[in-house]
Amino acid sequence: MNDFKKLVQTLDVLTTEQVNQNSLELDKKSASEIVTIINNEDKLVADVVHSQLDIIAETSEKVAESLKNNGRLFYIGAGTSGRLGVLDASECPPTFGSDPSQVVGLISGGYETLVLSKEGVEDDKEAAVVDLKNNALSSKDILIGIAASRRTPYTLSGLEYAHSINCATGFICCNKWDSNDDRTFIDFMIELPVGPEVITGSTRMKSGTAQKMTLNMISTTAMVLLGKTYGNRMVDLQATSKKLSARSRKTLMELLHITYEDADSLLVSASGSVKVGLVMNMHNCSREKAKMLIDNAGGFISQIKKEV
Repeated sequence: MNDFKKLVQTLDVLTTEQVNQNSLELDKKSASEIVTIINNEDKLVADVVHSQLDIIAETSEKVAESLKNNGRLFYIGAGTSGRLGVLDASECPPTFGSDPSQVVGLISGGYETLVLSKEGVEDDKEAAVVDLKNNALSSKDILIGIAASRRTPYTLSGLEYAHSINCATGFICCNKWDSNDDRTFIDFMIELPVGPEVITGSTRMKSGTAQKMTLNMISTTAMVLLGKTYGNRMVDLQATSKKLSARSRKTLMELLHITYEDADSLLVSASGSVKVGLVMNMHNCSREKAKMLIDNAGGFISQIKKEV
């Protein structure tokens, strides 16, 4: 049996590759009917993700633990899955003020494939190991694989390598794992069986949505557990744009009930740090003292006690 025939048989049992009975005559529908069908299918995704909240929470805790102990979070995937990992990683520094090296997204074929698909790269098992070794993956880190199917060679090879060096592993998969397949190299299995896509096999749709929702939860939860927010406010954000600079001032104004001018002055005194500015004002202290208080509280503003 040739490789293509084997692959056809493998794809045949994946729910994401099945024909969706609700969109059989899609090409005969109006624009309004098409978007309604897509929307109805998308409504199913949140419930699927909800079924995995416990394991998503456990994964998030492990990510927070790794980051707290100077480890890193790596995402690895191919195609849409890889792009979503890179996207989530790239959003962490501006949102949470994390170092760009703390959360890293790896995609098969390298960054060129972010904008243009490249044939065959998802089948390259050795490339995954090379990519991880080039990034000095270690037992202090956690690697999360992302795939719509459960077979992507590049992604699975990366997870197997990570497990072999005692690095924690997670896998976000949009198909149920076959009971006959080895999963001993996966510590946190997040199964998101969203079912057949509106366009058969187009896993950038429901599968991609489920993956994006899950990645949002993991990185956000981990960062909150590390004290990167005050309540639900971004206080470690990096003002890398006019919008974020304005949001920094708006946050200070709202939380401290001060004028724009006072918020602007406070932010300058705090060297652009919303978190430091808040503590300076709330505890009537210098920038250096505010930094010390924040460090002593593990980054959590809410855990800094008022000095009597």
